[in-house]
Amino acid sequence: RNKIPQFDVEDVHVITATIDLDDVRSYRASIPSFGIQAAESYCEDNGGPKRCVSCEDNVMLGRTITKDGVLPHPCDLMEGGLELRIHKPEEECCLGPACWLWDFLRRSGAAGFFLPLSGGADSSAVATIVGAMCVIVTSAAQKDPNGDVAKECRRVCRKDSDDNDDGPLWVPSTPQEMADLVLHTTFMGTENSSEATDSRARRLGKAIGSYHLSIKIDPIVTAILGVFQMATGQVPRFSSRGGTISEDLALQNIQARLRMVVAYLFAQLLPWVRGRKGFLLVLGSANVDEGLRGYMTKYDCSSADLNPIGAISKLDLKKMLHWAAETYGHNVLDEIAGAPPTAELRPIERDGENGGEAEHTQTDEEDMGMTYTELGFYGRLRKISRCGPVSMFRKLSVTWSHLTLREVADKVKRFFYYYSVNRHKMCTVTPAYHAEAYSPDDNRFDLRQFLYNTRWTRQFAVIDSIVEASEQEEDSSN
Repeated sequence: RNKIPQFDVEDVHVITATIDLDDVRSYRASIPSFGIQAAESYCEDNGGPKRCVSCEDNVMLGRTITKDGVLPHPCDLMEGGLELRIHKPEEECCLGPACWLWDFLRRSGAAGFFLPLSGGADSSAVATIVGAMCVIVTSAAQKDPNGDVAKECRRVCRKDSDDNDDGPLWVPSTPQEMADLVLHTTFMGTENSSEATDSRARRLGKAIGSYHLSIKIDPIVTAILGVFQMATGQVPRFSSRGGTISEDLALQNIQARLRMVVAYLFAQLLPWVRGRKGFLLVLGSANVDEGLRGYMTKYDCSSADLNPIGAISKLDLKKMLHWAAETYGHNVLDEIAGAPPTAELRPIERDGENGGEAEHTQTDEEDMGMTYTELGFYGRLRKISRCGPVSMFRKLSVTWSHLTLREVADKVKRFFYYYSVNRHKMCTVTPAYHAEAYSPDDNRFDLRQFLYNTRWTRQFAVIDSIVEASEQEEDSSN
């Protein structure tokens, strides 16, 4: 009655099961294709008879013969089979990458992970996955302190000296104890960051048990801009303060890229700060939809050693956060999942009445010009259905029947413009856990060109002609 878990950190599981071959034979007989294959495969390659499992071969094994016939085997008296445990997608999004991270961590020789924790859904999902890894590993280590998982846990946590002592072997007493040793999180705020996201990051770090820091990187940003000013005599400004779009993007990107530099600095030195040996693997937190749209700064926190959510959609990540909040009791995850996604790279709009602030006014979907739900449609049609601009437009004009053809055309053309102009970012994307069929990862799962004609001259012209013909037909009918 034992079952092997679908997601586990043990290298090998041995399960003994009793199978009724009569049930297997009956099931196969009910499928015509099996009968045809059996009839055609009646001999070995050398011409001899094929050895098959038959009633005469196995029906007497393990059974007692009496004058009245064969007594039933005890297993024959078992009613029904094992109930199949099907994990929910949100469970798979958490437990699968958790086991993947543990396998990578123990094989790499690293002392743990470093994660830039912004308090948003993506980085919080990564922290949650590492927390789930600690739950699984702690449970396995406690179950068998002398087992391989416990030994690997002691080695990774730098407690392997206990193996040479005569006393009790060390195993983490709680997942939080293990998380404090292997997960290092840091909120890298600027003057554009809100107190709300800082608070969420701090509370999530405490709930999971990570070694958490909260820092400000404004001095580094100011220093970089000072170098630029000395070289050019110019001071870039945000668009809300009179600057151009180019200035605004440059000011956003420098904040994002400096976070990557700080992340690798902390990953290398935090073990030393804590009096431990080794290095930390940097975890990225860019989801599959942002990779598809190219809504990320090249060489920002999307650039890392590993990315457990690089092939998981934003909507699935939010479902995972709600599931983890209920499963692990981290209530802050519900709050994080319900907050509007924001990069917090532009100045905060203050509340004029009391000088306070609520949520940041810069939202991801507004910046992208499309929703995460729409990106899911684009991704599946582009990769799974192998659609180009015209075929995608034809399909979505039916699926999105609540929109006019002109609106659908504008959406499709906007997506393909940004997809093609940002495709180069996928050439340097961080290795990710492969979960979504429409992953745009150029190195492993989506081996197609990265240099496109961003105007899509012929395809967009065909879309425009279809829209114009439809509109003329509507005008004539009216």
